[in-house]
Parts: sequence; C-alpha cells; structure tokens
Amino acid sequence: MTVRVLVVEDEEVAAQAHASYVDRVDGFEVAGVARSGNEALRQLSNDRGIDLVLLDMHLPDGHGLALLQRMRAAGHPCDVIAVTSARDLDVVRRAVSQGVVQYLLKPFTFGAFRTKLEQYAAYRHRLGDTREEVVQEEVDRLLGLLRAGPGTTPLPKGMSVETLREVTDVLRTSAAGLSATEVGVAIGASRVTARRYLEHLADQALLERRQRYGGGGRPEVEYRWSGGSGRD
Repeated sequence: MTVRVLVVEDEEVAAQAHASYVDRVDGFEVAGVARSGNEALRQLSNDRGIDLVLLDMHLPDGHGLALLQRMRAAGHPCDVIAVTSARDLDVVRRAVSQGVVQYLLKPFTFGAFRTKLEQYAAYRHRLGDTREEVVQEEVDRLLGLLRAGPGTTPLPKGMSVETLREVTDVLRTSAAGLSATEVGVAIGASRVTARRYLEHLADQALLERRQRYGGGGRPEVEYRWSGGSGRD
C-alpha cells in the first residue's frame, strides 16, 4: 500500500526538494506540500488519507511541535517524521514525547532521507502483519525497525529494506522450508543474493536452517520462518 505524505516546510526550495525525494522512494507519494502550520491543518482536514507528515520545526506561524499538538487535538492520527535543523536537545526530547517516530537533521543526503522512509515502510509493513495482541519481542522488533542504533541491527552494506521485505514475505507465507535458489526465483534474484538475505535473517533468529537431503547430490540448506518470536 502506498504511503501518502504531506511535506510541511516553509522554505520553498527545501519543500520542493523534500517532495522530489519522496517521489523517488518506492511505495511513497506526495499528498501535498504545506508552507505553514495553518495550511498543513487545512490539508489534513481536507484529506483524511494522509499517512505521514514530514514536519519542519521552524514555521512562519508557530513551532512545529505546537502544530503537532494542534494536529492531535483535531484528531489527525498520522505519523510524523521531524525534518529540521533544530538540534536543541529539549526540542528532540519533546518531539519524542509527542510521538515523532523519527528525527532527520538538516542538511542530509537523499540516501539518509531514503533510509528513514524505508525504515518507516518496514515498520508499517510489519505492523500490518502483527496480531492485535503482541508479545514483548514483537513490540521490540516493531520499534527497532524505526531506529538504527543501539539495540537494533542495521542492514549490511548493499542490502535493501525492500528486498529484505520480499524475502521475508516469501518465507512467512510458505508452508514448507525453501532453499536460496527457490527464494531467488520467487523474488526474481540470484541464488547468491537470496542467500545473503536468508543468512541475515537466520542470524537474527528469524529463520531456522535445516539440511535438505535427496537427489543423490550434496545436501541443500533450506530456510523456514521461525514464527517471528526472535528465538529458535
């Protein structure tokens, strides 16, 4: 499902840049651009299908956190990523306490921007697959998807969130264990590429490795989803 994004940024050049960045990330689309807090509230009221707000903290008609409070008071439940030059620790603390899911400091590269959105997309995807009642490991994994840092495991260089999600989906929906070759065919990738992702998931205790015998050749490793408990 496509994530619809409202860019809230008072500087025209920055607003255009952020909107163009959103359009370059698969699975995201720009729902609108607002140059002030009041304009953002109007757009949110007119379009209840907005999923995510990229929020600058310095707006011409008030602070971004004040806008966030007004959004919540008006019943807008969309998620918020702070995209700002505000480095004050108190602002960061207040942003987290008010439910900002990620904080991206200006200036930043497109790569850093894309990583934040991909982490958010992975969080939403996993949230959609999670039961109404969760156990502690599932809560930790959901929150860990939003933040690369202590307590989380960033993807190794050269691996993408989108491909990892495809591999995960294939294993989660398969009734039987699958080899790297079979997973590669399912996602349209080589066996070597599929095996990198499978080994990464297995190292995180999300997959079980088993030997598959038969055919008179060398035994083949097959991978089976462990049930998402985070343990063998």
